[in-house]
Amino acid sequence: MASIKPLGDRVLVRPDSAEETTSSGIIIPDSAKEKPQRGTVVAVGEGRVEDGKKIEMSVKEGDKVLYGKYAGTEVEIDGEELMIMRENDILGVLS
Repeated sequence: MASIKPLGDRVLVRPDSAEETTSSGIIIPDSAKEKPQRGTVVAVGEGRVEDGKKIEMSVKEGDKVLYGKYAGTEVEIDGEELMIMRENDILGVLS
């Protein structure tokens, strides 16, 4: 994978794959699949500066995160679909 470092308070996330089947075993067609809202952090920026103070990022590489449905921008890097978003688009870290 190409090396990419997000700038500022941006985060690069690898979305989880969409559900292929329902809990009862029905196969979901591609046109009806929900866009995933969780993923794994691949890279983080340096943080942001506010009132002259540097504010560190609260997420790190490898964290499983939950983000808003329309958060971020989809990008393709080396054939892989990723999302780049601001840290404040992330709703929470899954444990």
